[in-house]
Amino acid sequence: MNEIVRLVLLTGGLLAVMPLLLLITLVVAFERLYLLKKTINAGSRIHAKLRQVGYGNVEGLRELAEANSKTLQGHLIVTALASRGETMDELDNHLEEEIMDSMPRINRGLWILDTSVTIAPLLGLFGTIIGMIQAFNVLSAHGGPAKVTGGIADALVSTGAGLLIAIIAVYFVNYFNALSRRIIQQLELIKVVLINRFHTRGLADGTVGAPSTMAESRAAAELARV
Repeated sequence: MNEIVRLVLLTGGLLAVMPLLLLITLVVAFERLYLLKKTINAGSRIHAKLRQVGYGNVEGLRELAEANSKTLQGHLIVTALASRGETMDELDNHLEEEIMDSMPRINRGLWILDTSVTIAPLLGLFGTIIGMIQAFNVLSAHGGPAKVTGGIADALVSTGAGLLIAIIAVYFVNYFNALSRRIIQQLELIKVVLINRFHTRGLADGTVGAPSTMAESRAAAELARV
């Protein structure tokens, strides 16, 4: 404990901020991981059920929307049912508005991880600089090179802690950006399916469950690549 207190004092107290910053980073990361994974799983389930709904089957869409009303994808179905768009373009605009409205909820909290990536190394470096200043003050006062090198080594602990937090945060940032893109792809795919259900007659043989248009096929292919 005395050694920890000494290192904290050596870095001007900045080393004490590192555990708090790491805790905040991990809490936000696990919260986002849970919610984004939950959203993706719900989207996959809703998309599979949506493709089983017949073309023009408004009642089937309404039942699906009621069963999934608390999900982003369910809100998209609700928007399609509430839309008075008489053309595909009008319905597309209404659904696109709902998707754009959902994006802040998908990306919520990611700015905290972005901040950790930037600020953790800077705080660590600042703490190291403070420690090195104190170490050189020892040299000027007592002329002890051993104390100086030992002080510099101790001060570098602050930089190492900052870099560790930044490495953890940047991993989660990149991973969550990939999950967010996948959710957007899901919403776009569901949008295409909904437009087809409202404004197309379906496949020539009347079957349900396969992409009915080139747009839906492309959207499914894009989602598979994410």
